[in-house]
Amino acid sequence: MNQFDETMKFSVDDMKTENVKDIMAVVYRTLEERGYNPINQIVGYLQSGDPAYIPRHNEARNRIRHIDRDEIMEVLVRSYIEKEIHE
Repeated sequence: MNQFDETMKFSVDDMKTENVKDIMAVVYRTLEERGYNPINQIVGYLQSGDPAYIPRHNEARNRIRHIDRDEIMEVLVRSYIEKEIHE
């Protein structure tokens, strides 16, 4: 069967989730590279909204600022629950 004959499922939420995960991976690696504790820095950013918790290196600060903090928290909580609770 031709792949163009099949109906594809499109989900904006899935695209958002993947975008958030990709950006958070860059931010996490950047924080590690710069010698910071990534968890503490990300939590500080999420609680305060202050982008100074995230370095400019690798465009990490610009990238994380393009995502709403609520979206980041939603993806983090969903990922944790799916991994830890719904094993």
